[in-house]
Amino acid sequence: MRNLNIGLTDEQLQGVTDLLNHDLADAYLLLIKTKKYHWDVVGPQFRSLHQLWEEHYNALTANIDALAERIRSLGGYPIGTAEGFLKYASIKEHIGDLPLATEMVARLVDDHEQIIRNLRQHVDQCSGEFHDQGTADFLTGFMEQHEQMAWMLRSFIEGQGISPDGEQPKSETATAALV
Repeated sequence: MRNLNIGLTDEQLQGVTDLLNHDLADAYLLLIKTKKYHWDVVGPQFRSLHQLWEEHYNALTANIDALAERIRSLGGYPIGTAEGFLKYASIKEHIGDLPLATEMVARLVDDHEQIIRNLRQHVDQCSGEFHDQGTADFLTGFMEQHEQMAWMLRSFIEGQGISPDGEQPKSETATAALV
C-alpha cells in the first residue's frame, strides 16, 4: 500500500481496505447467486422474479465496481479471484442445489440481511476505530440499498394481508375479514 497523505495512518488505511474487501467478496458472491437464481427460476413467479433479480444484479454490479474503486482510492488492492471471494465472504454458496422460487427468495433475504449486519459493523469501525468518515458514509449508502432489496424480497414471501389502517391482521380469520 502506497503511503497516502489523506489524514489516515497506514494501519487505518489497511484496516478499512480489509473491511472493504470483505464487503466486496460478499457483494460478488451475492451477485453470482442472484444471477444464478435469475437464470433458473421457474413457476408462476418467473417473470416478476426474473425482472426483479435483473434489477438487483445490475445494482450489485455497480456496487462491486464502486467498492473496488474505493479500495484503490485508499491505496489498496481489491481481491479479484474466486478463491479470494470465497475466503473473504461471510455468505455461503449452495453448490448443486436448485431450490423452488420461494426458497431462492428466502436465501437471498438471508444473504442481504447478513450483509446489512456486516455493513452496520463496518460503518461503526470506519467512523470509530479507523476515523474514516468518508468510507463510513460510502458504506451507509450500500447498507441502505441492501435494506431496500431485502425488503422487496421479504415482501414477495410474506404473503400476509394488511388492513386499511396499515396494521397487519392478528390471524387468518382477520385476513379473511379484509376481503
